[in-house]
Amino acid sequence: MFFEGKKGIVFGIANDRSIAAAIAKEIHDQGAQMGFTHLPDSDPERPKMANRLKKVVGDWGPAFMLPCDVQSPADLDAIFSEAVSKFGKIDFMLHSIAYAPLNELKGPTHEVTPEGFGVAMGISAYSFIDLANRAQAIMNPGGSMLTMTYYGGEMAVPGYNVMGVCKAALESSVKYLANELGPKGIRVNALSAGYLKTLASSAVGESEKMKLLYENFSPLRRAVDVTEVGKAGMFLLSDLASGITGENLHVDCGYHIMGAPPVDLQ
Repeated sequence: MFFEGKKGIVFGIANDRSIAAAIAKEIHDQGAQMGFTHLPDSDPERPKMANRLKKVVGDWGPAFMLPCDVQSPADLDAIFSEAVSKFGKIDFMLHSIAYAPLNELKGPTHEVTPEGFGVAMGISAYSFIDLANRAQAIMNPGGSMLTMTYYGGEMAVPGYNVMGVCKAALESSVKYLANELGPKGIRVNALSAGYLKTLASSAVGESEKMKLLYENFSPLRRAVDVTEVGKAGMFLLSDLASGITGENLHVDCGYHIMGAPPVDLQ
């Protein structure tokens, strides 16, 4: 198994439809030991977020399941302290976190407020830099980091708005981190998934229209399946991808290569 004896931390499983959940499942099936985080619950008596995570990973024997606000240094200190306590060193880190205030995301990019932009950029882009810095300090040589991006960081996608700007910053961060951490034997990559029905895609809106677009425009004439994304994420985090770093791997049935509609489009 590709992850036998490997240990890592997964940030960002929101529910069983999350991309992070699909990747983590593939990694678990390959023998990894993992610790997980979830959004903090506002009501400890009704731990909605903790229960959502437990529903996905509870049967996997997780090393820990801890609340995490990536804007809270105290939360991050607690998570990495627990990782050191349980694992000593880690071999991989998965970052699947993005957020923009809904009113900022729904509005045009030119109307985003300084406060909204700061929140969106801090959570969606800077958090990966922060986590990478913390993870590299306890990561074995040959380790790997992976974050989730989207085509809207490369090209203008109507409705993606300020999140596209954040993803562009995230993708640039991947390249700089790959360069800086490469001498330590640590790889850093991004995965750009095509249309999937997740909490994140529902927040952007026009979900069914996006699905139809991918089914008509992509060379494979379909939208990607979450299992395909999960396997690709597992690959990038594994030793199978030992020569790949600074990359943005598209798993979108080829949608991103198209510069015009297919000639057979009806």
